[in-house]
Amino acid sequence: MVGTSTELFDFIAAELERFVETEGDDFHLPEGRHRELGFTFSFPVHQTSISSGTLVKWTKGFCINGTVGEDVVAELSSAMERQGLDMKVTALVNDTVGTLAGGIYADNDVVAAVILGTGTNAAYVEHVDAIPKWKGPLPRSGNMVINMEWGNFKSDKLPRSDYDIALDFESLNPGEQMYEKMISGMYLGEVVRRILLRLAHDASLFGDVVPSKLEKLFVLRTPDMSAMHHDTSHDLKHLGAKLKDILGVADTSLEARYITLHVCDKVAERGARLAAAGIYGIVKKLGRDRAPTDGSPKQRTVVAIDGGLYEHYKKFSSRVEATVAELLGEAAASSVVVKMANDGSGIGAALLAASHSQYNVVE
Repeated sequence: MVGTSTELFDFIAAELERFVETEGDDFHLPEGRHRELGFTFSFPVHQTSISSGTLVKWTKGFCINGTVGEDVVAELSSAMERQGLDMKVTALVNDTVGTLAGGIYADNDVVAAVILGTGTNAAYVEHVDAIPKWKGPLPRSGNMVINMEWGNFKSDKLPRSDYDIALDFESLNPGEQMYEKMISGMYLGEVVRRILLRLAHDASLFGDVVPSKLEKLFVLRTPDMSAMHHDTSHDLKHLGAKLKDILGVADTSLEARYITLHVCDKVAERGARLAAAGIYGIVKKLGRDRAPTDGSPKQRTVVAIDGGLYEHYKKFSSRVEATVAELLGEAAASSVVVKMANDGSGIGAALLAASHSQYNVVE
């Protein structure tokens, strides 16, 4: 996540070569064909064609020198050439767009895709007459995919706390990705750490001495927060073991463990409810937030979600779903489905690469 552009893309190309080496002997490309690739790149890009785009900025804690303003497909292509890989990028795809494509391929009622993982973003299908920015020829379908880059949403309506303000100030991209810093896997554990640190200083949560490891930025990762939050033992022994492993606190009181559990619960709940508000916003923008009143049949609306946070943090994902239903109301919620699209961005990128293959022939 930190280094030079060459180091990053050489790493990707090396991993790609390792993957190709695992393929069986029965996989062979026809003579004269290059292997084609869908490249999921989940950062803000100014995309100039289906297979090229320049990086606008890094997000999710990445700090790679020499890539902003460069064509990321050209960077990967050069790295693959250095690695000796005979491949061509056919489609450059944002992860939300890939999830949307994969979702619609499996279910025609999918209208939006959301990423809830290390970072967060969303994409949805919009009518072109609702896009004042669009200046080019109109697509024949009358629709266009909107990559929202909603992680960068900022508003005085967002309930930012002192912990959020301090986290943002000390981050690699202060003043940016405000929404992402409140709801995504990169940051939830860090918010918990900051609250626990305040409690350790002001209320001696972990005894008279503040654990030195608790002062370290991002020492508490969201998967660890999730593991503590899901502890159902009567004495929270698993949570206590995590505090020992991560913070070096050998003995924690039952009260300290329950307070830690409560902090995890509240941070996860806030993040989940804010994420659900974003999903509800898309559904409302599309006019799918109300049940029909004229007796016509309900229109099924599906939102596909991909990302490790949503997939593995069950108390988080269940609250996302419950809050979407709460915001919609009982009548409308019965026709709106929020569902997991496992590896949707990868599958979608492959589908889009295949649909734009240079070898496609209509017979």
